[in-house]
Amino acid sequence: MTITETNTATGAAPARQIVPPEELYAQELAFLAAHDEGPRPPGWALTPRAVVTFAMGSDQPLSLPEGAAAPEGTPRRMTIRRKFVGERALVERCVVTLAGERGLLLVGEPGTAKSMLSELLAAAVSGTSALTVQGTAGTTEDQLKYGWNYALLLAQGPSPKALVPSPVLTAMRRGAVARVEEVTRCLPEVQDALISLLSERRVAVPELAGTEDAQAHAAPGFNVIATANLRDKGASEMSAALKRRFNFETVGPIGDFEAELDLVRSQSRAAVERSGAEYRLDDTVLDILVTAFRELRSGRSAEGWEIERPSTVMSTAEAVSVATALGLATAYFPGDRDPLALLPGHLTGVVRKDDPADAARLLGYWDGAVRRRAEEGSATWRTLWDLRPVLEG
Repeated sequence: MTITETNTATGAAPARQIVPPEELYAQELAFLAAHDEGPRPPGWALTPRAVVTFAMGSDQPLSLPEGAAAPEGTPRRMTIRRKFVGERALVERCVVTLAGERGLLLVGEPGTAKSMLSELLAAAVSGTSALTVQGTAGTTEDQLKYGWNYALLLAQGPSPKALVPSPVLTAMRRGAVARVEEVTRCLPEVQDALISLLSERRVAVPELAGTEDAQAHAAPGFNVIATANLRDKGASEMSAALKRRFNFETVGPIGDFEAELDLVRSQSRAAVERSGAEYRLDDTVLDILVTAFRELRSGRSAEGWEIERPSTVMSTAEAVSVATALGLATAYFPGDRDPLALLPGHLTGVVRKDDPADAARLLGYWDGAVRRRAEEGSATWRTLWDLRPVLEG
């Protein structure tokens, strides 16, 4: 019996690896909708202030106003968890952009949580993050506008029933936020279609000319959040016309060491526990891991020593991936090997992704910062220094 069959037989919902934020944090969204009774832009589920609180969390528990009814299953007092680790001012600018009905473009290096931020904003503003188009060199204009159910089209001719709306068109009709991932990977004609959507806020359906469905107009609340990768120039450069339709916001790496360490710990713990294993990764290993990623990313050690940066992106997302792998190895092969001994091999795998020559830069990091710390008496860094031969394997 398959997993799906088992769940169907018991009446339970099928298990999912990733739950969208509008479901994962449904109780928080309901609480915030009742908590903040301030002005909301047309079509918004929450006030702009509540959207920021949803992403950044609350420093202390919030209470519903006196006389306000608590949504079913929601307490009257709640602490909102922080979900995005970054500058509050950045999130506030993003929210103001969306409230002004202007497209929002999140740009940055890979692994800086651009997609996560766009999901959180879409979930808080319109209650869904699912209206998404993944930009690729193969993305077509139909995926931004509409297509057809060709069986119905051949049988009945053009009709609203035969029309298959894109996620963007669905967002326009609902007054929701549409997300376009990796917009710079889309071909010029697809980008041009996005220009007209952002400018005219409507989609023409010439095949339905003469009917009330020949034009689909954007309902209040409709907007677009796009993301773009600074390292990937994409299939084509964004046109000046498309750039003018967006406000650009750069999502940078996490600036604070402790904040990044906490994020790597919590995200890797969640991934390991989702696999059904116990999280046993020592904080010392996590500290070394995050330190190495931050120093290779910035090109400078905590002591101020210069470090040659690899060309690959040493992102927080990659650090989480490595921490998860170490956590799983510790859980599934307990006692076989010290997880610290596995770290050099995983770091080599990360830095060699884009350019095999980066392996020499990792060796340079070992011969510089790792060796100097070992010589200064750190037992942990001495262990790492003794593992240098792994990097040459």
